[in-house]
Parts: sequence; structure tokens; C-alpha cells
Amino acid sequence: MRRKSVDALVSVTGLGLAVILAIAGSLLLWGSTYVHNTVRSQLAAEQIYFPPAAAFAHPKAGSEITPSMIPTVSQYAGQQLLTGQQAEAYADHFIAVHVAEMGGGKTYAQLSEASLAQPNNAKLAATVNTVFKGEALRGMLLNAYGWWKVSQITYIAALISFGLGGLALITSAFAFALRRRAGAEVPTAVTPPAPTHIM
Repeated sequence: MRRKSVDALVSVTGLGLAVILAIAGSLLLWGSTYVHNTVRSQLAAEQIYFPPAAAFAHPKAGSEITPSMIPTVSQYAGQQLLTGQQAEAYADHFIAVHVAEMGGGKTYAQLSEASLAQPNNAKLAATVNTVFKGEALRGMLLNAYGWWKVSQITYIAALISFGLGGLALITSAFAFALRRRAGAEVPTAVTPPAPTHIM
């Protein structure tokens, strides 16, 4: 295959790849933005706020703020819950701690089974109800956190796609320039030496 043909093939392939990657990057960016905005708007509608900064001044086991919440939850003190990171912190380091304390370390399934065995125990039934609500809210927040992560991953994938598309476009332009240069170089005709006649 001639050099000129190779340059033409690389140029066309690079251009096609650049277009495909640009489209893929655009779709990934759209998906990331859509998921990000959806999660944020749904979390905002819940009107969940972290406890104020004053509540973290004296953490105590068994109270609203425990010592385990200081490194994870206190950074969002007084803020409205709007992001995936906040949802994860609230679910795993605030709700989960209180649910575990209420249930004595038992899961909702274990508490529910115990409540069914003691149908007249109103206190246990109330605990089961509260633990169920806490676990349900925790599950919804962790679901929001999961989708928030998906939006971050698709955003990174979009940037990579745009970067590779730009690289493919540069390669295509370079191959096209080489092809034009090869076409402009016309080989110089070499004049054969005149025949020598020996007398």
C-alpha cells in the first residue's frame, strides 16, 4: 500500500473516530447532568437538614450526637442535605447509629420477628415501627448516593471520551497534512546522460 493511501486511511478513520467519541462524550455528559440534577432536586424536596453546629459541641453516646458522628457528620452541620456525599454521611453515620441504638443492635427483621412472638408488647411494636422508618429512609438516601456516584463516573467517562476524540482529530489532521505534502512533492525528472559515441 502506498504512503499516500495509508495517510488517507488514517485521516478518514481518525475523523470518523473523533465524531463517534464526540457523540459518546456528549451523551455521557447529558446523562451525568440529568442524574446529578434529578438526585439533587429529589433530595432538596425532602427538606432534610443536618443538626446545627451547636449540637456537635458536646457529643455523648446515647444522645442525638455521638462521638462517632464528629469526623463524618459534623462537617455538614446546619446544611440542607442536597448531595450524594451528604446522603451517604446522613444514612450511614447518623440514621444507622440511632437505629442500632433503638434496636439494641438488632436488625429490623430480628425485631419484627420478636414483635410477632410478643403481640401484646406495645413498646417493642413501636420500636419496630421506628426502626422500619429509619431503615426505609436510610435505604432511599443510599440509593440517591449510588446514583450520585453514577453521575460522577459518567462525567469522568465523558471527559475521557472528549479527550480521546480530540486526540483522534489531531491524528486525522496530521495524516491529512502528510497526505497533502506527499501530493505536492512532484519527483524531479532525471535527464539521462547523452550517449557517448566512440570513433
